[in-house]
Amino acid sequence: MNVLAYVFYLLITYVITVRTGLVFYRNGKVYIKAVLKGDEQLTDFINKMLLTGYYLVNLGYAATMIRWWKSIESFSALLSTVGVMTGRIMLTLALIHFFNMAVIYFISRSNNHLINHTT
Repeated sequence: MNVLAYVFYLLITYVITVRTGLVFYRNGKVYIKAVLKGDEQLTDFINKMLLTGYYLVNLGYAATMIRWWKSIESFSALLSTVGVMTGRIMLTLALIHFFNMAVIYFISRSNNHLINHTT
């Protein structure tokens, strides 16, 4: 039953991670571009690097979490385990997103502070 749980968990995690990553990638470009003062080429590079890192961290974390699973003996235990583990992945995604947004906010604020003091 563990193999079935692993398959469900990894499929769910993959879909959530990829879909969320693409949303962040498309919508985050505006914020990165603003911080970089419209530098399109650097914005694209940084955005792609963030997406790659996001995928590696989340999918790697998801894969290593399987190591700590106990033996699953029933369908209800399967649903419970997959639900808890999927919730952990979603919380991880949220934390990474808020961390990235905080970094972008503080960089833009720092850039505005420097601009206001030099003019």
